[in-house]
Amino acid sequence: MNENKSAFVKIMGNTPYIRVMDFLLSEGRTFDYTLTDISKHTNVSWSTLHLVWPSFLKLGIVEKTRTVGRSKLYKLNEDSPLVKILVKCDFLLSKTVMDIKLGKINQNNNFLAKEEFEELEKQLQLA
Repeated sequence: MNENKSAFVKIMGNTPYIRVMDFLLSEGRTFDYTLTDISKHTNVSWSTLHLVWPSFLKLGIVEKTRTVGRSKLYKLNEDSPLVKILVKCDFLLSKTVMDIKLGKINQNNNFLAKEEFEELEKQLQLA
């Protein structure tokens, strides 16, 4: 991963699990990837990826799309209620960080995107 970390990684933490989640939220919505590809794009070692990957499967965050030879390809499961919340959270984090950078909101202001976070809170209660 390059030095220009996403708002998701900056806020949630630069851990292997978060880097994989960030990659799936940005790239895994459009294309499907092998575990080798995910490992390379996220700078997460193969062995560490195999430690965290079962939770992505168990939670339904990813879905297997196809098999090419012996390689299984996966992408973000956008039908999952959990993934819908994660996508919205990623958007809100990015929007808020951008608004802070542009000076639209004060970094120390507790009012950050109040309506959006209230809507997200409602969705979390429904999940």
